[in-house]
Amino acid sequence: MSTATLELVRLCEALPEAKQTEVTDFARFLLEREADERWEAIVAEGQPRAKFEAFLCAAASEPAEPLDPNRL
Repeated sequence: MSTATLELVRLCEALPEAKQTEVTDFARFLLEREADERWEAIVAEGQPRAKFEAFLCAAASEPAEPLDPNRL
């Protein structure tokens, strides 16, 4: 484990359980945001994605029906 990770564990152990949960939730938020930023970078590359384009074309050609709230 890195020094920063060990320090974070020690700090969390010193906090009350509710605060530990808040720290954990914030760490999860940061990880999700990092993943979102990575996908944004991939999309912004502008590189052709043949399989994705084929999927979009196939999906667009399928008949669409309105969402039925009773089936959700």
